[in-house]
Amino acid sequence: MAEQKRTGGGVTYSHAEEGYFEKRQLQRSAGFWGLWGIGVAAVISGDFSGWNFGIGSAGWGGLLIASVVIIVMYFGMLFSIGEMSAAMPHTGGAYSFARASMGPWGGFVTGLAETIEYVFTTGVIVLFSAGYANAATDELFGLDLSDNMWIWWLVLYVAFVGLNSAGAELSFKFAIAVAVISIGILVLFAVLAFANGAVDFGQLNDIEPEAGNSTFLPFGWTGVLYALPFAMWFFLGIEELPLAAEEAHDPARDIPRAGIVGMLTLVACGALVFFINPAVTGSDALGDSGEPLLDGFRAFLPAGWAAALSLFALIGLLASLQGIMFAYGRNMYSLSRAGYYPKALSVTGARKTPYAALIAGAVFGFVVLLVVDFIAQRSDSLADTANAVVLNIAVWGAVLAYILQMVSFVLLRQKFPNAERPYKSPVGVAGAVVAGAIAAVTFIGLFINEDFRAAIIAIAVLYAIALVAFAVFGRHRLVLSPEEEYAMSGGLHRDPEVEHYGADLEKELPPEDFTAR
Repeated sequence: MAEQKRTGGGVTYSHAEEGYFEKRQLQRSAGFWGLWGIGVAAVISGDFSGWNFGIGSAGWGGLLIASVVIIVMYFGMLFSIGEMSAAMPHTGGAYSFARASMGPWGGFVTGLAETIEYVFTTGVIVLFSAGYANAATDELFGLDLSDNMWIWWLVLYVAFVGLNSAGAELSFKFAIAVAVISIGILVLFAVLAFANGAVDFGQLNDIEPEAGNSTFLPFGWTGVLYALPFAMWFFLGIEELPLAAEEAHDPARDIPRAGIVGMLTLVACGALVFFINPAVTGSDALGDSGEPLLDGFRAFLPAGWAAALSLFALIGLLASLQGIMFAYGRNMYSLSRAGYYPKALSVTGARKTPYAALIAGAVFGFVVLLVVDFIAQRSDSLADTANAVVLNIAVWGAVLAYILQMVSFVLLRQKFPNAERPYKSPVGVAGAVVAGAIAAVTFIGLFINEDFRAAIIAIAVLYAIALVAFAVFGRHRLVLSPEEEYAMSGGLHRDPEVEHYGADLEKELPPEDFTAR
């Protein structure tokens, strides 16, 4: 780093040394459909596994109510994020929004929460993917690795780190293809279910209610609160699109549009699964299944056909594995490029992909899965809920990041009133407040659910340790990356391709326009 430093807001910045940003370049490869594909692909696995745990927590009716509430939250959030991402066309995403509105500490707190969200979401998808893959190979070939699932986890992590490191253009093309195929599989499931006469909507409310409750809400309104994190699984990850800003051809126009169109796509897909899958198997049988869609196929197809179709169902999970891994790679890349994480994690290499961040996130996720598996094998209570535990940790990081992003939206409207906003949220501040309030209620629900409280406390402790590490080591090693320049210039340094990377703000901007925030 150059010797010239600037201290402000409790942190210290250095201008990047010569060649620093050249080693950390991304490549513009995505149009509207590429962004739609990466957004839908990141989420589509939620229709294949995970959402159904909400039925076990709240019954079908309770999960229906929770899902409607969560849909309202996501639309409000996506409109808000669309405005912020159009104003800040750089890779930082949630970290960037919070950095501009709440300073370096706000940026780090939010970026770290988003790292937890995406790294643990990747872990959940690896768990579900391994389950589907093992079920298929067991039924088709007699190959059962249920006692050594870590082999599946390792194979999946290695394969998809390789795919995401091969180049952004390949990642976006793969995302479009698997998103379309995954939607096709869900439609095929619905068509075959009706064609085989397997759909019985009378089974939606077949869970025996607790005393004083109805079959629609068998566990009462508390169950609805518990179901909110699982309802999020239909949509969690669609908010990752701002992380592709420096790889999109026209981020200001295409990211907001792709987010809303992607959300509409996911609502349609989620409704298809939500109404038909439990109508085929019964809600009571689906509440704790690790393979709900495969269970649906098994209900009306011969064993061999169901196993073959499970391989196609696996495509939906692998789509999300690729999409969410893309997200944590860019999240960690942007925080590393700015110095919040070790700077080596943002090196991109000849293929212009953050391979170091991708490897680091995969190693951490793999170790987490080994630890969870080790504990589950020695705890009867955790053995049946291990997947849901990791899922709830991912949701914890997500809702914390959501709350902070909605706070950022409100603050940015006040602090940067003159900043360029190529797209403006049609629901404004009110929409952000509603979305933030729903996220806050979901956050509370995670803590009061005793089944997952220990895991939530554990990740909160790790989160606190990371904050202490930043306070002691990281906060004096920051770099004037595009996200930092935008914040410190009051929104005037908006586009790194226009103002170039590593700008000297003190020289380029009038003194009254430069603030050491």
